[in-house]
Amino acid sequence: MATLHPAWWAWGATAAIMVAYTLYLALLARTVAWRTHGQLRQDWLDAMSAQPGSEILAVQTLRNSVMTATMTASTAALGLMGALGLAAPALRTLSESGGSPVLTPALAGEITVMLLLVLTLVSTTLSIRYYHHTGFVCAMPVGSAPRTQWMDTGRRHLRSAGLLYSMGLRSLVWVTPFLAGLVLPLAGVAVAVLVAAALLLTDRSH
Repeated sequence: MATLHPAWWAWGATAAIMVAYTLYLALLARTVAWRTHGQLRQDWLDAMSAQPGSEILAVQTLRNSVMTATMTASTAALGLMGALGLAAPALRTLSESGGSPVLTPALAGEITVMLLLVLTLVSTTLSIRYYHHTGFVCAMPVGSAPRTQWMDTGRRHLRSAGLLYSMGLRSLVWVTPFLAGLVLPLAGVAVAVLVAAALLLTDRSH
């Protein structure tokens, strides 16, 4: 019976830690504390809408959020181009091989990095779209009929923007252990444990 290369075990352990934490986060999302954290942006919009003259401040705050999401998306795009350039030769060899295709642990790590970067890019780009929509609502005069009409849409879009940005940021962070695993497979497992511990402290504090 053929035995798996140790690098495969390391990649599997790294991926298992990431999946386990993601499942834990999904369970955490059902708790009251996490729902309260998700309510923060909606409460902020309600507070801004109760204060006449806050339109400029609200738009500036959303602009800062858009800039942060834009920087994250740009980082993911640059990283994706670099990862694609790194994996392109192996992917080309895999597709052009006449015999049975061979997926190596290194190539699996590179593909995982690319998938995480794609998820980061898509999530943060969509969050920019929702922040942009909410900006129009916040720019409307407080107490005006159009603002009242669009408030529910603004709340939903602002909440969606926050959730998408959070997803993209976590995906970008999870790139780190897989990059470490490309250098030294066991290092990927160690870094994955550190990343999970750091995210756990952050998420539980909410």
